[in-house]
Amino acid sequence: MKELGVLLGGPQGSGIETSMWILGRILVSKGFGVIADREYFSNITGRHSYIQMLVSSVKLPRSLRYPVEILASMDAETVFTHFAELSEGGILIYDVNISSKRIEEIPSMEDATRERIARVLAEKGVKPSVESVVDYLERDRRVLPLGIDFSSLLKALSEQYRIDSRAVSKFLSGVIVSSVTVVLGLDEEIVAAGFRQQFRERKELVEQNIMLYKLVRSALSKHYGVVRLEEPGLATEKVMVVTGNDVVAIGKIVAGVRYQSYYPITPAADESFLLEKYDNILGESGEVIGSVMVMQTEDEIAAVNSAIGAALTGVRSSTTTSGPGFDLMVEGLSWAGMNEVPIVITYYQRGGPSTGQPTRGSQSDLLNAIFAGHGEFARVVLSSGDHLDAFYDTVEAFNIAEKYQVPVIHLLDKFLANTVTVMTIPDVERVRIERGVLTRGGPGYKRFSLESLISPRAFIGGKDTVMWYTGDEHDEYGHIVEDPEVRARMYSKRIEKLSLILRDLPVDRKLRLHGPGSPDYLIIGWGSVKGVALDAVEYFSEKGLKMSYLDLKLLWPFPSEDFLRMTNGIPDSNILAVEHSYGVNIAELVAMNTGRRIVKRVSKYTGRPITLDELIHGLEEIVSGKKERVVLSRGA
Repeated sequence: MKELGVLLGGPQGSGIETSMWILGRILVSKGFGVIADREYFSNITGRHSYIQMLVSSVKLPRSLRYPVEILASMDAETVFTHFAELSEGGILIYDVNISSKRIEEIPSMEDATRERIARVLAEKGVKPSVESVVDYLERDRRVLPLGIDFSSLLKALSEQYRIDSRAVSKFLSGVIVSSVTVVLGLDEEIVAAGFRQQFRERKELVEQNIMLYKLVRSALSKHYGVVRLEEPGLATEKVMVVTGNDVVAIGKIVAGVRYQSYYPITPAADESFLLEKYDNILGESGEVIGSVMVMQTEDEIAAVNSAIGAALTGVRSSTTTSGPGFDLMVEGLSWAGMNEVPIVITYYQRGGPSTGQPTRGSQSDLLNAIFAGHGEFARVVLSSGDHLDAFYDTVEAFNIAEKYQVPVIHLLDKFLANTVTVMTIPDVERVRIERGVLTRGGPGYKRFSLESLISPRAFIGGKDTVMWYTGDEHDEYGHIVEDPEVRARMYSKRIEKLSLILRDLPVDRKLRLHGPGSPDYLIIGWGSVKGVALDAVEYFSEKGLKMSYLDLKLLWPFPSEDFLRMTNGIPDSNILAVEHSYGVNIAELVAMNTGRRIVKRVSKYTGRPITLDELIHGLEEIVSGKKERVVLSRGA
């Protein structure tokens, strides 16, 4: 087979994320393309966590799909939760010691989930026990169940290396990784390389996990290589295995960020953690050529205000957050708008409102990012469709912020933040640093000079340079004024930058069309919808239907003229909007700015990613004329 779906599941804190990284690196080193999404509860240990992966021998995957060919479970909850997502003829890897476990005996499972699964089992005539589920899968779905005695394997490992019984459970992830690699027919050498990469500073862990692989291979000797992927034929030589958080952090370092503030919040915090790890920037000879100050503040109000203060001193400055934190930053955002401060807010959306779903994804904060704050002022809102886009867009966000002296919101989401993918290495030769109009200031300096929309910017602390900053309306020096004529001129100066930005930015930085220029049907979307939308377009093209995807990157100021030009000739009835929200707000934004009414919409708001299979089905329902709105819900 050319591609393979894998799902790994277990309790939060049991090493399921480690399993993802090790298995991903093993497969990538073998030459396969990999994408993996991590789904988890807002809980340190105990609640159900799972990894959904797609492995390809022919391309770098852009989206996930159901069903999966391999389900590898650490516990009974994984079997119950995901058995229906296993393909016919697939493989179930499970612990034989949980066979007698019944669904009502799982305390970590929510009552609603338990009742839903029990109802599905009853409809199929299956008793609510692991043993009965396994029998059903084997009998009715032709699934190959591979039961492994986890306890015996871990006991043998513990005895050989004298591992404390209280610590042996951390090797559950090793059992899962080894089981999947064995059924895929991956040899010890390449598996060992994956363990060495993960535990590079802990040789004893590498040795112990290699031994565990040998034990698992012995236990599954009859099924070694039972699943065969085609030999990989990807043309890439060097790639990166990264999350979206990682990519944005790397982009900030390349962009020249010297100050980052944050208050810990999911799913934004991992970006700052990586910056903290690599706060010193080294030159080619290993010398320190710069550093990033990363500040964990007492709250998001302090985070945005400290980022503003850093920007006034002349350094490239950013803060990072998600929905609840952004709400607290809004007053600071308005202050930055009034004072033309070039800061970047990296905004990772998650399920709301309020605390909502702290660890699940969403795109429902689109209008919040665009309109949050009192009064009117210029801001820019950018989105990124994939990991490579996120790198370049991060640099672009700082260029726009400084060139036009406006706050920029880089709008991302949990799906991109927590998805691991194989990415080609960005071409740093494409990167350009644009700091805008700068001056040393001096006597009589006018920070908000009205001679042009973009006033020459001096930094606080410059010799013989005095400037005033206030939240009130002000004159060219920054002094508070109430005069109506000055008010009108300053207010207009700030807002009219939006027209300048729309004029200056190249079209491909505002929106990008993927597919034929005159399609029968056009999908519009933004952010992490991109990957699955492109795969859907490819699917329909193979079926003979001309379909394209319009990726909206500049969300504010909205590129109305470019949008109308690119959609010219396509009737509203043939445009379909896709978004992770109830309202599919991108359609409302289009209507507000262009007058085009897009009523055909695909929506998902469960907090789980849109998978290719469900998007194709939803689009088919709309294209066939059966529905105008489809709500997707697949995923545990």
